[in-house]
Amino acid sequence: MANQDQNTAAPAEKPATSASRVDRSSSFSTSRIPADADAAGKTVIADGVVAKVAGIAAREVPGVFALGGGGARAFGAIRDVINATDLAQGVKVEVGETQAAADLTIVVEYPAPIQEVASNVRSAVAGAISRLVGLEVVEVNVEVNDVHVPGTDNQENEESRVS
Repeated sequence: MANQDQNTAAPAEKPATSASRVDRSSSFSTSRIPADADAAGKTVIADGVVAKVAGIAAREVPGVFALGGGGARAFGAIRDVINATDLAQGVKVEVGETQAAADLTIVVEYPAPIQEVASNVRSAVAGAISRLVGLEVVEVNVEVNDVHVPGTDNQENEESRVS
């Protein structure tokens, strides 16, 4: 996520490396998006925008309880209280000129089928990034970090108050 915060300004051109998952070459294909031949300029989409789109799409999938690991969710709960929800929590993206890759960490709601939820998250995120941002999605990795069992939140809160 720190990478996304650093890239809120227009990102500098990065040389392509063999370790990169996305094509960062500057040859932009106009076959995907019709362009006006008279329009000049360049659109730069920050990593944070792609991460937010992916986070929103993942949260809309039935069976997803939350995004992020335990520490991120605890910090996110504090942000929620002050109305500063981070929609990109639990999402890491790599964005190139024409392609993007995303890594998501999710918590699945019990008893939802984990593989099905992960597959639905993968489809929803890839579709949202392609449709809204206009980038080709080369990879969406989903890490299931936890399973949320309904009713355990109240018990955990009561135990922490009693202790």
